Amino acid sequence: MQKLTNKEEEIMQILWKLKKAFVKDIMEEITEDKPHYNTLSTIVRNLEEKGYVGYTAYGKTHQYFPIVTIEDYRKKFMNTAIDTYFNSSYKNLVSFFAEEEKISAEELREILAIIEKK
Repeated sequence: MQKLTNKEEEIMQILWKLKKAFVKDIMEEITEDKPHYNTLSTIVRNLEEKGYVGYTAYGKTHQYFPIVTIEDYRKKFMNTAIDTYFNSSYKNLVSFFAEEEKISAEELREILAIIEKK
């Protein structure tokens, strides 16, 4: 599974949300930095070539749908990020968020409760 560009990830987020969409539907969901229609169409075709989306043809038009689930994508690239930026340590990951004040003590207690249940 190839890493996606930021714009490709944005498009995939839209497809995961919509489940299936024509290029015009995707365009309507983009709020900032709208690409030209042809550019967006090229990005979607690139996602198809990378194996992230499939399509159903209706004449000359295509309705696209995700093949890769958001859960599979998240798992693959979260693991890569943890390996790369936190020396494969979930402790380092959690410590980072605690130091940055992005996670509260209450949230940490909830995480501990989840871990202890398993």
